[in-house]
Amino acid sequence: MLTKVYDHPTVYRIDVPLPENPLRNLNCYVIQDSGETLILDTGFNRRECLEALLAGMAELHTDWEKTNLFLTHLHSDHTGLAPTLMKDKPGHIYMSRIDYDYFESIMVGEVWKISDANYLAEGFTEEQIRRLHGENPARGYEPETFFSVEKLEDGDTLTVGKWTFQCVLVPGHTPGQMLLYQPEEKLLFTADHILFDITPNITCWVGTADSLGNYLDSLVKIRRYAIRTALPAHRKNEGNVYTRMDEIVEHHLKRMKETVDAMNQFPCSNATKIAACLHWSMRGKTWEEFPLSQRWFAVGETIAHLDYLVCRGFAEQKGKEGKHAYCLTMDAALCKSHLDCIWNNYRAK
Repeated sequence: MLTKVYDHPTVYRIDVPLPENPLRNLNCYVIQDSGETLILDTGFNRRECLEALLAGMAELHTDWEKTNLFLTHLHSDHTGLAPTLMKDKPGHIYMSRIDYDYFESIMVGEVWKISDANYLAEGFTEEQIRRLHGENPARGYEPETFFSVEKLEDGDTLTVGKWTFQCVLVPGHTPGQMLLYQPEEKLLFTADHILFDITPNITCWVGTADSLGNYLDSLVKIRRYAIRTALPAHRKNEGNVYTRMDEIVEHHLKRMKETVDAMNQFPCSNATKIAACLHWSMRGKTWEEFPLSQRWFAVGETIAHLDYLVCRGFAEQKGKEGKHAYCLTMDAALCKSHLDCIWNNYRAK
């Protein structure tokens, strides 16, 4: 389905379905001016996504000679169709340098092998890891081939006709997620950095010490921008964007305190044990009934919260024989009091 969502610049949204995925859809935005087109993200490498994307582009009578693609970040629901869509076309594919370099390590490097070993250390079994190789959409619907891009840095600009967009680096959700901002219109494409009716997943990344800290700092960075309209990559954009950022900050404080309580109740536990103690949206299912791919995301987010505590000296990671265990380094009540002080600073910035 194609919907016009903004007039100046002209922006359309193609509703790209994400079958069998709790995200439900990708909002693929298409910016057009003076015969030029910029597409933002693609959807999974799945037939349903490709059909929706191509139908929307056909309805817009796109001139592929003047069409480029911007990938906000490396996740397969955003990059999956990039080489398919742009094959044998003259346009450029743009992506942040940081995410593209990490993406290369995923597609042709050892990142998945290292990640699997990390999850084994955090309580997953060999059998669960084998199942995830087929069930995890991050692995099943990635691009069919590795591809080249024009690498972007924070502060670079892209133009579509007479309109100039600023590239804004917001590490956290991925190591190098990048947003587009149009300053005259105060228009921000928020990708997965700010979502309005679900909270962006913040997970552990190989080689990144503090994904959650990076994400919260990126929220502070974006809060300083004048934003009149925010267009997210999934679902709706109802509500005030600044209020939503505050809500996300509060969500992570609540989750952090739950993590501290779980560590206090079960000292020296791995991330899977701790994650099972937290409150997730599981629609009445128990932790064991929760789909394995969703448990994988939940444990990844738990690791990110544990990393945050470890980086600030509130907890330590112990381990033996390739297994991880986390312990608080102070009384739980004192730890949560320190977290309240830190969060007051996030609120004040």
